[in-house]
Amino acid sequence: MNLWISNIRGLVLAEEKPRKWAAGKEMQELPVMRNAWVKISNGRIDDFGLMENFPENPQGQVIRAEGRFVFPSFCDSHTHLVYAGSREIEYIDKIRGLSYEEIARRGGGILNSALKLHLTSEEDLLQQAASRLDEIIHFGTGAVEIKSGYGLTVEDELKMLRVIRKLKEISPLTIVSTFLGAHAVPMEYKGRQPEYVDLIIREMIPKVAAEKLADFIDVFCDRGFFTVEETARMLEAGAKYGLKPKIHANEMDNSGGIQIGVKYGALSVDHLEYTGDEEIRCLKGTQTMPTILPGAAFFLNMDRAPARKMIEAGLPVAFASDFNPGSSPSGNMQLVLSMACINYRLLPEEAIHATTLNTAYAMGLSHEAGSIARGKRANLFITKPIPTVEFMPYSFGSNKVETVILKGKVY
Repeated sequence: MNLWISNIRGLVLAEEKPRKWAAGKEMQELPVMRNAWVKISNGRIDDFGLMENFPENPQGQVIRAEGRFVFPSFCDSHTHLVYAGSREIEYIDKIRGLSYEEIARRGGGILNSALKLHLTSEEDLLQQAASRLDEIIHFGTGAVEIKSGYGLTVEDELKMLRVIRKLKEISPLTIVSTFLGAHAVPMEYKGRQPEYVDLIIREMIPKVAAEKLADFIDVFCDRGFFTVEETARMLEAGAKYGLKPKIHANEMDNSGGIQIGVKYGALSVDHLEYTGDEEIRCLKGTQTMPTILPGAAFFLNMDRAPARKMIEAGLPVAFASDFNPGSSPSGNMQLVLSMACINYRLLPEEAIHATTLNTAYAMGLSHEAGSIARGKRANLFITKPIPTVEFMPYSFGSNKVETVILKGKVY
């Protein structure tokens, strides 16, 4: 059955010619069709136009959207939302002045989550993660990348990835999965880090590939985690099994993570708090999406990535949530949109591109998601009555989403 949305105050990011991303000054040019309609058929966007051309007797269900805007669903290209429990005690440690690295050295941080995950059943992990997915759906997210990385053993990394595979089967969200065995060094490998890298290369990657559990491979290439040389070895191993790279880069230092990501054709390099002129020059002219995670910088009270400088240099920029229990316990992409404007000085038009089309690209999904275009998957949301597009990031404390449509179905 067809689904029509009529009398739309503004149809946001409606594209006659779909783009893979928006970069530089182009990010300010947000297409908004006023007094519009959109037609959805078989889970995809079939057509759209002005109300003056709306058919007299549309066949199917019609939703009237007077005073409302229709947006493409947010695409969240960086999360760790499969995890066990929470880490609010570490949050108190942060308030008392301990750094992220100090907490990690005491067995907290990622290692804390790894222990909890080891003690939690696959079914329990699935139920916890499904609840988080339901929450982000109602904030407007339609596509999400989920990483492993709280396993840190062969068995537990596979357990996490199997949970993600099951979520793909049961959730209306579009989900991509990323193998992140190189998220941290387990306590039992302290002082023997090369041996853990060998374990990832010789055992984890082949088994992940054999079960077809991941779309991407990721490495935390940063001070106190994995070196550039170790990162290169793991990316090369992943490439042999068809795993395209994504990189945690330059969160703690000028680690070389951006450069190694570009060298190996990473789809995205993420975090980027320590990004200078050299890194920006390295990214220019490449197919690698710089992705900023404002929730983590906010929660950890870290320096902010130079998003404004990147855009002024002509780069595309994406913003994602980094939803995880230790450094960004929120998957609310409306909040990410607001942070992009408030903390990073993006214009609303730039921030909308950064959380939809550009994050879709950072998941390899810009052909399917991120904008309103004929043939794309019908993942979109209808706002509550709001006065302008700019109201979305301006009103940061409330949920502006009224109706969610995923794969053509209303939720």
